[in-house]
Amino acid sequence: MASSSGDLDPVLEIDGATVFRGLNRVFDDLHLRVDAGCHTAILGPNGAGKSTLLKLLTREIYPVHRPDTTLRLFGKERWNVWDLRRRLGIVSHDLQARHLGNPPGQHVILSGYYASIGIAEHHEYDSSQLEKAEATMEILGVSHLRDRPFASMSTGEQRRFLLGRALVHDPEILVLDEPTSGLDLRATFQYLHTIRSLIAAGKTIILVTHHLHEIPPEIGRVVLIKNGQIMADGAKEKVLTEEQLGDLFETRLVLAEINGYYQASPASI
Repeated sequence: MASSSGDLDPVLEIDGATVFRGLNRVFDDLHLRVDAGCHTAILGPNGAGKSTLLKLLTREIYPVHRPDTTLRLFGKERWNVWDLRRRLGIVSHDLQARHLGNPPGQHVILSGYYASIGIAEHHEYDSSQLEKAEATMEILGVSHLRDRPFASMSTGEQRRFLLGRALVHDPEILVLDEPTSGLDLRATFQYLHTIRSLIAAGKTIILVTHHLHEIPPEIGRVVLIKNGQIMADGAKEKVLTEEQLGDLFETRLVLAEINGYYQASPASI
C-alpha cells in the first residue's frame, strides 16, 4: 500500500536513509512517507528502531549524508528548530524523564513556548500565551494541578502536562511515543479518549509504540518495523494479522478486534 493518497501534502518524507547510533547501524535505506491527515501507527518490538526514528524527527540525529538520501518535514530539508517545533509536537519518554524535577505544572506547559525544561528568569510570556496555557490545562483536565510539582504527579498526570506542553503552539502534527505506557486502566482510557478528541479536532497523529491497545480506531495505517526494517505498511485491517504480528514479536498469538481496538492474547500450546 502506498503511504497515503498522493493528493495530500507530505508532512514526513524519508528516502534512502542510513542512520547510525554510535557504531550501531539502526536503519539502512529507510523509506517512509506520512501525508497530512494520514493517522499512522508505527509498531514494533523493543530495539526495532522506534526511538531512533523519533530522534530523526526532532533533529537530534541525522542520516548519513548521501546524494540520494532525503529527510523532509513539511516539504523542507532544512529547518529553524524553533519554527519546526511550532508545527510538530512530540511527547516522548525522553522528554518525561528530563522533567523529573520540581517545576510546577503551569511551568511545564509554558516551557513549550521555549522548548525548554521548566522556565527561566529571562523567559517572558504575553497575556495570550498565559491564556492559552490556562485553556490547555482546562481542556486536558489538569487545571487543579497547575501549582503541583511535576515529580509529585502520577504518570498519567505528567503525560497530560507534557501533551499540553506540545499543544500550546497548536501544532499540525502530534508524535506520541508509547503514550499509555505505565498508566493504569482508567488513565489509559482517559488518555486514549484525549487522543481521539485531538484527531477529531484535525490533528494528524503519528503514534510510535509496541502496544496494540494504544492504537485508536481512527488510526487507519500501520507500519510494522523490526530490526531497522519495515516489515509491512498499509491499511490497519490488512497489516494487523496474527501471522504478521507473530513474526514481528516472534511469538504465537491470537488477535481480537473489539470496537475498533485490537488486542493480542497468547496462542494455546
